[in-house]
Amino acid sequence: MTETAPALPDTMKVIEISEPGAPDVLVTASRPVPEPGLGEILIKVVAAGVNRPDVAQRQGNYAPPPGASDLPGLEVSGTVAAIGSGVSEWKVGDEVCALTPGGGYAEYCVTPAAHALPIPAGISLLEAGAMPETFFTVWTNVFDRGGLQAGERVLVHGGSSGIGTTAIQLANVLGARVFTTAGTQEKCKVCEDLGAERAINYREKDYVAVLRDLTDGEGVDLILDMVGGDYFNRNLSALRTEGRLVQIAFLSGPKMEVSLVPIMMKRLTVTGSTLRPQSVDAKAKIADGLRRTVWPLVEAGRVKPVMHATFPLNEAAKAHQMMEDGDHIGKIVLQVS
Repeated sequence: MTETAPALPDTMKVIEISEPGAPDVLVTASRPVPEPGLGEILIKVVAAGVNRPDVAQRQGNYAPPPGASDLPGLEVSGTVAAIGSGVSEWKVGDEVCALTPGGGYAEYCVTPAAHALPIPAGISLLEAGAMPETFFTVWTNVFDRGGLQAGERVLVHGGSSGIGTTAIQLANVLGARVFTTAGTQEKCKVCEDLGAERAINYREKDYVAVLRDLTDGEGVDLILDMVGGDYFNRNLSALRTEGRLVQIAFLSGPKMEVSLVPIMMKRLTVTGSTLRPQSVDAKAKIADGLRRTVWPLVEAGRVKPVMHATFPLNEAAKAHQMMEDGDHIGKIVLQVS
């Protein structure tokens, strides 16, 4: 049986992708309010984070998985407006933030109940809309898949991005030595203020050479990379023996010529993942890890979302243009209500 708040509207405002293309293909439209199914909740959206996968979907390069909404938007915050059957952990009126399979650019959004988290104390609903996609991504890739341990050295590429600012803070708070790359001195300073031991301006210095100097020639234990392309072989050079490379995107392209020699000689591990196609159960396990380990750090004020700009929902195209321009530091968020 579905539990609902009174007087839910029949329709809602959404942002659709009219066709693959530039930011101006994002258009305002009206659609029926979805109903939560088994194990799902309906969220009245307050804020929706803007992420690189949204841009890739808009460009026609990242199709939604089967059964997911065709609307962009992979993270939201808001209040629970309705509850599907089989849900016991939430009630109508609860304030939550959640990872979604799609559909976040809308006034209402359905997502599995197990992918929702309470709003951490001290965090606003607007800030919380910037958290799920980045925190899920960093936790599963840096700590679960990458196995980062206290005392190890980690290199975070794209340190001023939403992913980067989150990874720097979490790795630092959990005891790792953090290095990062960014494209301006302003961005580098922000990264160091967040806990990076050294932020390297990749436009001015070779990060491989800098890391060699900073680590007495050893290299780092783990690299989180979203660049790909010619960074791949350079990353292999920057890793120490038994190091791990975790690939989460390829902004400079997915293809490159690779020598297997450093992988074999240094016994390196190369892995990677995307979040959206993973199963409901897999993402629920990530949510549980965040609830147990990371949310207390957020509530203690030791980790926080870094916000750059907020746009109203009907200005989603401007938000996408800002992301593509690449001058932002931290997260871009759509304010829905």
